[in-house]
Amino acid sequence: MAEIRIFDSARDKVVAAPGQVIFEQGEPGDAMYAVINGEVDVMLGDVVVETVGPGGILGEVALVDSGPRSASAVARVESRLARVDQREFVFLVQEHPTFALQVMQVLAERIRHANDVR
Repeated sequence: MAEIRIFDSARDKVVAAPGQVIFEQGEPGDAMYAVINGEVDVMLGDVVVETVGPGGILGEVALVDSGPRSASAVARVESRLARVDQREFVFLVQEHPTFALQVMQVLAERIRHANDVR
């Protein structure tokens, strides 16, 4: 999975304890998260479909699509995350065009993985 390392000095950080829910499947999404350190499980129901570590992102679909969250995210271990809302996402895309490409790469990898699982 592509690593995105521009969030280490982000202002809006969240510290999640092991087992803490970051977001739940079905709820509205208003932000994506970048893992600065730790690990976060992406879950469909009770099944872990991916574990995202440092440099990884999750919840990015919420900033591209207005539908409900397609999965849940739960901290596997204590994790520090950067929360990126719509305004910051647009700024990053404008200021760092490679960021948009990295997000698209993550989306493509997740779609390919989902297709392989079927």
